[in-house]
Amino acid sequence: MERPRFALLDASHGATHTRRNFRRELDAALAEFDVTDGALPETYGYDGVVITGSRASVYWDEPWIRSLLGWVEGAADRNLPMLGVCYGHQVLAEALGGRVEDMGEYEIGYRTVEHRGGELFEGIDDSFTVFTTHSDAVVELPPGAELLAENEYGVHAFRAGHAWGVQFHPEYDPGTAEEVTRGKDDQLSTERIESVVSGITPEAYDAACEAKQLFENFVDYARRVRDGPTAAAD
Repeated sequence: MERPRFALLDASHGATHTRRNFRRELDAALAEFDVTDGALPETYGYDGVVITGSRASVYWDEPWIRSLLGWVEGAADRNLPMLGVCYGHQVLAEALGGRVEDMGEYEIGYRTVEHRGGELFEGIDDSFTVFTTHSDAVVELPPGAELLAENEYGVHAFRAGHAWGVQFHPEYDPGTAEEVTRGKDDQLSTERIESVVSGITPEAYDAACEAKQLFENFVDYARRVRDGPTAAAD
């Protein structure tokens, strides 16, 4: 069966771990675009789109962010399957009519999230472990969107048509989790950073690997959409 072709919209400002992690987790042919440098696909001729995390905030007034939001809105109008991770989740929310705000606090480290079902979470326990790192959150879902997962910090997943957003990072490996955490030294205390790093254990990572199933679920969904509209029905 032919692998689906995805556009990977990389908003990581060139973080080397980002493309490495998504290349490992996505069983798809990836066309990669550095959206922070203004690169976007010239067409919507893909089987799916994945939008990565970023150190940016979606509400910043920057040309590349406005361009990205416009492109994503166009992809949604064409019913193109999309998966947004962390910042990508927030991009989907804003582009489709929701709202993102500064939380006034930081969620970081391995946390527990609960989901409400749906095909993106097939094969994942209702209560599951993930690595999180964010200080912005979706505070208002797009019109007609369905809340799929949450914890005490708020929305962790939603679906709007063919688009899914997840606030957590199912693609992270332990090295990435530690690198990103230590990179927050301008925002978090040394004590909190060391506390989070001490929790990046093989056991925690093994538990978080369950959530990687959502990548396979998304690829399968995009393949069904590509191969026929009736095959993608819920």
